[in-house]
Amino acid sequence: MGTRLFGEPVRRVEDERLLTGRGRYLDDLGRDALAAAFVRSPHAHARIRDIDVGAALDVEGLVAVYTWEDLPAGVAEPLPLLIPHPALTHGRTAYPLARDVVRHVGEPVVMVVAADRYLAEDACALIEVDYEPLKPVVGLEEAAQGAPLVHEDVPGNLGAHLVQEVPSAAGLSARECIETSPHTLAFRLDIERSASTPLEGRGVCARWDGGDLRVYSSTQTSTSVRMAIAAKLGLPLPRVEVIAPDVGGGFGVKIVHPWPEEILVPWAAMTLGREIKWTEDRREHFISSAHERGQVQYVRAGFDDDGRVLGLEVTILHDHGAYTPYGIIVPIITSTQLLGPYKIGSYRVEFSSIYTNTVQVTPYRGAGRPQGVFCMERTMDKIAQHLGLDRADVRAANFIGPDEFPYDQRMTFQDGRPLVYDSGDYPEMLRMIKELIGWDTFERAPNRGIGLACYVEGTGVGPYEGGHVQITSDGRVHVSTGLTSQGQGHETVFAQIAASELGVPLETVSVVTGDTRRFGYAVGTFASRAAVVSGNAIALACRKVREKALRIAAEALEADPGDLDIADGVVHVVGAPSASIPLGTVAVLANPLRYSFDSETAKATQFSTATPADRPPVAEGEEPGLEGRDFYSPIRSTFAAGMHAAIVETDPETAEIRIVRYAVVHDCGRLINPMIVEGQVHGGVAQGIGGALYERMAYDAHGQLLNASFMDFLMPYASEIPRIETAHLETPSPLNPLGIKGAGEAGVIPVSAVIASAVEDAEGIDVDRMPLSPSDVFHLRGG
Repeated sequence: MGTRLFGEPVRRVEDERLLTGRGRYLDDLGRDALAAAFVRSPHAHARIRDIDVGAALDVEGLVAVYTWEDLPAGVAEPLPLLIPHPALTHGRTAYPLARDVVRHVGEPVVMVVAADRYLAEDACALIEVDYEPLKPVVGLEEAAQGAPLVHEDVPGNLGAHLVQEVPSAAGLSARECIETSPHTLAFRLDIERSASTPLEGRGVCARWDGGDLRVYSSTQTSTSVRMAIAAKLGLPLPRVEVIAPDVGGGFGVKIVHPWPEEILVPWAAMTLGREIKWTEDRREHFISSAHERGQVQYVRAGFDDDGRVLGLEVTILHDHGAYTPYGIIVPIITSTQLLGPYKIGSYRVEFSSIYTNTVQVTPYRGAGRPQGVFCMERTMDKIAQHLGLDRADVRAANFIGPDEFPYDQRMTFQDGRPLVYDSGDYPEMLRMIKELIGWDTFERAPNRGIGLACYVEGTGVGPYEGGHVQITSDGRVHVSTGLTSQGQGHETVFAQIAASELGVPLETVSVVTGDTRRFGYAVGTFASRAAVVSGNAIALACRKVREKALRIAAEALEADPGDLDIADGVVHVVGAPSASIPLGTVAVLANPLRYSFDSETAKATQFSTATPADRPPVAEGEEPGLEGRDFYSPIRSTFAAGMHAAIVETDPETAEIRIVRYAVVHDCGRLINPMIVEGQVHGGVAQGIGGALYERMAYDAHGQLLNASFMDFLMPYASEIPRIETAHLETPSPLNPLGIKGAGEAGVIPVSAVIASAVEDAEGIDVDRMPLSPSDVFHLRGG
């Protein structure tokens, strides 16, 4: 494959459209559609005794009101449990509209359809729901004690329990290794809840024409939403189309499907024969979408005089909220990715996933990894402190060596596959980050500290993605893939892959994602998988097209296909540029015609082609046209890695934390576009700083979210984000044709661990809980 575009920092081709207001987001659609709105529970836990919609019926413009009792059988069932797991013994999902009991503030109870959103909200305000309040359980440790119960049929509020243990080389358990170690430590770590909060909330617009259903959804997985809608509404799959328009951020919350609204809005559109739209407001997003991060971790570690970890035991309490629609992916990732770039003598991890009367928990950018990295990196810092060693040296003593890949961590990852690292060079990465931040020359001063954190990220999970590539008679290349885009730069990166594979100018390539009309089979955009899985599928499809193009061109040029190459969209004989044919003409010749529409298509008509009389115009096993489709299904995940370092200053009076410098070294295999990778890393770091210092979901004892607005939910502004210094290390993955790994979540993963390390260094205090506010620092000082 050529390298003229692959690996180059090409500017994003989608930005001009998006920055000049020509983007088409969900709320830009359905201008004449009816509007849906929802009555949502004000209680964290309550029994529904009665619903009185009488007063709402007088609202002018009201079209329909629906409660659970109005829903047909398929729609009325609980929503799917998307990723079942043997350890998830008591998985529970919500009804599209609450039936009998509500289990968190914000759960939908009544759906209203009216002429516009204002009227729909007016009608919602007039609907009276008679609730019998029940005692909620909010705190994680309180819930783990088993009373009260979130679900009456789930003993002890325990949804799932899983243990994985890796014995030492001598067959000793983690506990035995710890008890016989020269040094031991035991401590507790806490991570509080946060949330995705994309600029654009969720939204659905549906239109039914009597036979076919078209749905637009602000989703990360249009093909799976399509399958869910078809199954729930009893429609043949080919009669359902789902399109993800421009999506203003997802960060994981939009991978959940189907949301209640993704079933209810299409069903109502079919029932009423009208186009219907719903867009989520900001409060709805806070109280009725999904959160993440909340965990309590109990750690025991045994280690030798050099800081090598001989045994590690981690017990995790995971708060999964009121429901488990996405299974237990988050705690599985925490428990397995916790190991990072280290070879631990013996490891035992146990987690309990607990129900609480709070918003459900599903993956949020990083998906369990920030918690795992916080645990492992805090452990490394505490070992260094205990032994009086340099924190970087303790990490180096535990690294997997560059000659030890592939490295089997002897665990099962979130995709059900072995946790085997494919490639990496962690000692070199440590050298690079130390040099980038100035670790060895750091000048110590009061209230000034430096921190470091390392991580490994499983990326490119299966099961598959596909790509379709077509070259038309104008020489343009049309690429489509089923996964969706939420701002990652897919239109640019996938175009770079196609242009490099086919030898065509970048500006001749267009890319479509997330439209089931163009590509019907896909999994979705999450887990830093798009470039790895769709990128390789597109490359394989391009190689099919290239092979066919060279074969057809060889016949036209009376040359051997092996003597041909493609450059700037023209097939030519190597060493004889004048003997050439444009790819557009090859596309014409690939489609033998009976009719002529213009001078180009005339070249492919039955009296103009030179097909031998003993051979059909379309050869056996061939298809007309210059196009190809292929799929890539990885045998297991690729494992990207990175190291972050930061210098912070804390105000001696106000305890405010200021990040002075921030540095990142990142390895995602071969770089397709370094500029886009850096953008992903920088955005992730900004999001990680929010999680480390500002963002938390503050519930009171009654299950009320106290900061469900941007007036109260803090986040960093541009003024709080430092310049991020970035360097790349490329260790190609041997697992896929392009040698790439994922990069989408990398920036966010280690930030809490880095900031905790740096603040601890600046203040001389123990930082065992995140996020960390100035008041937290003040109290840790003993104030």
